[in-house]
Amino acid sequence: MVQFKKHDAKLYRLGAHAIYERLRDQVVSGVYAVGEKIPSTRSLAKELGVSRTTVCVAYDQLAAEGFISVSQGAQPRVAVTFPTAEEPRTDQADGMAIEAPLSRYGRHLVTIGSLPQPSSKNVVVNFRYGEVASADFPSVLWRQAMMRALSRKSKVLAYGEPEGTSALRRALQGYLWRARSISCRTDQIIIVSGSQQALDLLGRLLLNEDDSFVIENPSYAMARLAFETTGAAAIPIEVDSAGLDTSRLGDISAQLAYVTPSHQYPLGGILPIERRLSLIAWAKRTNAWIIEDDYDSEYRYDMKPLPPLWSVDDSGRVIYIGTVSKILSPTLRIGYVVVPEPLIAIFKAAKQLADRHTPLLDQDALAGLIQSGAYERHVRRQRRLNQKRRQTLIAALRTNFGTDVDIEGTSAGLHLVVWFRLLPAASEDELVERARSLGVGVYSVRPLCDPPLSSGRNEQIGLVLGYASLDPEWITYGITLLRKAIAEMEFSA
Repeated sequence: MVQFKKHDAKLYRLGAHAIYERLRDQVVSGVYAVGEKIPSTRSLAKELGVSRTTVCVAYDQLAAEGFISVSQGAQPRVAVTFPTAEEPRTDQADGMAIEAPLSRYGRHLVTIGSLPQPSSKNVVVNFRYGEVASADFPSVLWRQAMMRALSRKSKVLAYGEPEGTSALRRALQGYLWRARSISCRTDQIIIVSGSQQALDLLGRLLLNEDDSFVIENPSYAMARLAFETTGAAAIPIEVDSAGLDTSRLGDISAQLAYVTPSHQYPLGGILPIERRLSLIAWAKRTNAWIIEDDYDSEYRYDMKPLPPLWSVDDSGRVIYIGTVSKILSPTLRIGYVVVPEPLIAIFKAAKQLADRHTPLLDQDALAGLIQSGAYERHVRRQRRLNQKRRQTLIAALRTNFGTDVDIEGTSAGLHLVVWFRLLPAASEDELVERARSLGVGVYSVRPLCDPPLSSGRNEQIGLVLGYASLDPEWITYGITLLRKAIAEMEFSA
């Protein structure tokens, strides 16, 4: 029997169309199998209290669409069958559902999975790296810059150039020379929607399946995933206190090397000039590209910045990536890539296919801030604020843990790594959960290490502590709570 609800107001309001929809849905969902009889027009009309003509109109439509077959003197039958719905198959622990054939890229993505997004629920003091304090954002300056950009009305609203506005690229050309001693032409600067888009596009442009790439270990996981999703294989090179150990490169053959020489992520080493030259020499010798991710180069505290790889490369092998996420906000998806001459046209084409261009109003506003000098004044202000946060965090760690911890990566950036020399790595997950139960978000360095580090650090608890989103008093409070979490672990032991 057709399954209708007597109180279904839509049924009686729509008449034939409602009957058609209900019968069609039941056939599609497998309530009726192919060849199975459905009620005659006369019996269904009587059951529903509608005219037979109304039911005939619904049946005629179902027959016309091939759902049922009708013949004079015979009861209508279902003419087609649909597979019963099944739970979508999932691959990998992250539950990525696969319901259709995928490309090689899609299959690689399923195999690799995505990074879990840590929950901030019930976290009062969050030492998560990548977040910045909302109070630090120059809201008034940005609003003024946006209003000026909106006031420059054009006759038509149209797509922009994929490489970015000429105003922003000119402004960045001057800024990069002043801040990082980078000399380049404006056509070598391409605006991207955040540095992650730069990594994604470069991976697809430079890597084939079965290629390989050199990457620091530990490293920025989103870069590694972007490259591995192309089907290329990682060649991890363990870092030391001075960053990538270039002596381990030897005769390794790879399509590219991804490095963070100005402030190694996450351990904080700064690559000395002799290693920079060694890396460039390796790239020349093996015909490899170098991707230089200068993700937080504006934050230098205890030393003058070394020149970026770009400025000491005379072979055109270095691709430089920068971003405004750490200075302004990660919610502003604006980054930039400085590419060698041979990559200009192809990178512009890839950017155009990806998303046409980065939002034009944001580009115009940022160009205005840089041209007016407001951006660099904001950089200096942020450097002072985060230097105070860094000092507060170091002091709190020393006060609460003394010589039981080793602290790395303190001379630059917006995070540091702390190693608990007396706490075994096996207890790390418990510590993270206990800290969270007290309202403190702390994050293990271990997921960034693949393979595990060969040094004794592998046996210790190691935490990445970001501090750019926290006021100094909250930093102190958070480390006090972390000490309490550790004390509870020791007590329960």
